Amino acid sequence: MTAKQKLEATLWDIANTLRGKMSADDFRDYILGFIFYKYLSEKMELYADEILHPDGITYGELLVQEGKSARVKKEDRAAYLKAVRDLSVEHLGYFLEPEELFKNIVPKGEDEDGVDAPFILDKLTQVLNHISDSTRGHESEDDFANLFEDLDLTSSKLGKGEKDKNNLVVKVLRKLATVDFELGDSQRDVLGDAYEYLIAQFASGAGKKAGEFYTPQEVSTVLARIVTTGKKRLKSVYDPTCGSGSLLLRVKREVLDVGTIYGQEMNPTTFNLCRMNMIMHDVHYRQFDVRNEDTLERPQHLEHRFEAIVANPPFSAHWKAGPTKSTDDRFSAPGKLAPKTKADFAFLLHMLHQLEEGGTLACVLPHGVLFRGAAEAHIREYLIRDLNVLDAVIGLPAQIFYGTGIPTSIVVLKKGRKDRDNILFIDASAEGNYEKVKTQNKLRPEDVDRIVSTYRERSEQEKYSHVATLAVVKANGYNLNIPRYVDTFEAEEAVDLKAVAKELVALEQGMKATDAELAGYCKELGIVAPF
Repeated sequence: MTAKQKLEATLWDIANTLRGKMSADDFRDYILGFIFYKYLSEKMELYADEILHPDGITYGELLVQEGKSARVKKEDRAAYLKAVRDLSVEHLGYFLEPEELFKNIVPKGEDEDGVDAPFILDKLTQVLNHISDSTRGHESEDDFANLFEDLDLTSSKLGKGEKDKNNLVVKVLRKLATVDFELGDSQRDVLGDAYEYLIAQFASGAGKKAGEFYTPQEVSTVLARIVTTGKKRLKSVYDPTCGSGSLLLRVKREVLDVGTIYGQEMNPTTFNLCRMNMIMHDVHYRQFDVRNEDTLERPQHLEHRFEAIVANPPFSAHWKAGPTKSTDDRFSAPGKLAPKTKADFAFLLHMLHQLEEGGTLACVLPHGVLFRGAAEAHIREYLIRDLNVLDAVIGLPAQIFYGTGIPTSIVVLKKGRKDRDNILFIDASAEGNYEKVKTQNKLRPEDVDRIVSTYRERSEQEKYSHVATLAVVKANGYNLNIPRYVDTFEAEEAVDLKAVAKELVALEQGMKATDAELAGYCKELGIVAPF
């Protein structure tokens, strides 16, 4: 078992300590919040030790312990703490005093269930609040504000009485204290990977709600590789429905560097999860700008244009397609608005409005956007005939997303695209292009590679991909249903009618012989034959 697998297994075991006490949504918030607190503590101590190293002391030596004399004089300790505070808020974005570090909050003791542990819930609540408080008035304030608001240590979900709640929290924290996050190894991101693993595990058990915060890693990889085609660095990447941020982080992995990561998420809990995920993946607070708002109603980054955009918006969501939207520059150009009960094209047009010239946009949408009529057909025609920004349509297998079994597609838009006279169609939905894992379908690494290489090479493969001219798409009434362009028909094996006829004759003769034999038996028994 690798270090990464061991860490994932241990964290999942710790999460299961809470599983029996509350719903998946609730224990997800607690365990991920506790992991994040431990991460911030260890990051704080590593950085503080680095600052204090020239003076020959460690951050632990500034800890005030009851009944013990401090190695560092009181006035020197205050000076050291001020210096560490100023530098850490500037560099890390937050500050924790030595007494507030995870390892100094978790009570020492042998009782695994925390039964005899001292009461820590009030102190722990104060510490978690202080993390946000330490950023007030600083550049990082918005990035750390209310990060722990879903980690309610007074909730009855943790137990009936205060002692029960304390026992459970201590039990979880003690188990978590045994986990090595390996933060000192700058070459690896074991914790970031494990954190994303946990998010995926929670998504698999969250039913329909999973789509609110997680895009399967394999689909994220396809989107990320598409928008980074031909790029080693990106100035910016944006996701208007960013969920837990896993899709944005996947884009970051595909290039050497991303200038700034932008995102918007409507759900406050998921918004907090996204910011935690960014920080846990060592994305500096100055490098991401994630906002908590409704993208279609109150877009937060309209002044920006992005080099790459990725998204997995809620499928066929309702939206306020009223008169104000008809004059909104994001939606007004086609002349018709997306239907009130299907906001798919509203999200797509919003992203296109934010895309810079030469940029690429890859978005997961339900198959219906490819062929539905009325306003959606009008918008499709506008995107293809008037703007010529549709670069590719990729069909994905059904049951590939948590919480829904509908088939989906990836729509790729490009501004200033090179292949201006055609559109690439890929059908990756057929059996053999994925594997079935329990009730879900999953793209294998080779399936991901095939989709991406086909897109990048714009290659034609029998029963898999086709490059259709704009004239052909126009002749099809701008209907983008993939079977119109990729012939996946499998011919049945030819039937030899003469052989079948001979076989039928032989069967008939056999039946006559059997009937004659049965008639003889009936005569011997003195009964009437049944035929």
